[in-house]
Amino acid sequence: MIEKFYVDTSIWIDLYEDRKGYSNEPLGDFALKLFAMIKAKDNKLMISDILIRELEGYYSIEELNGMMKPFAKIIEKIISIKEQRIEARKIALERNLPPGDVLHAILARDNNLILITRDKDFRMLADISKSHKPEEVI
Repeated sequence: MIEKFYVDTSIWIDLYEDRKGYSNEPLGDFALKLFAMIKAKDNKLMISDILIRELEGYYSIEELNGMMKPFAKIIEKIISIKEQRIEARKIALERNLPPGDVLHAILARDNNLILITRDKDFRMLADISKSHKPEEVI
């Protein structure tokens, strides 16, 4: 069965910048292993309009294209709809969370995706979509 992964912005940045964690954890290596595993198993890597918008805040279109090109054959794009954005804003206000994070969780829930992130805010969204760190699934 094909699994579909929704990887949060921070993990894409870990991969692209080969970042290390506060305690020198190899975040870039974890991300690379995750992406390699998804590709090797012919699973799907889902990207969304909100993910692209967030990444555009850090990188040029050329950099984004280069970042995603190795995974082009397994990438599928999803677009958030008005009702999801409204729900995300409502929950974000109620829980004092960034609306973008809430929207990621809603997209993962509504599309039955495996959400990958290390952002602590997602712990407060476990009732919407359970999240995993890369190292937990590789």
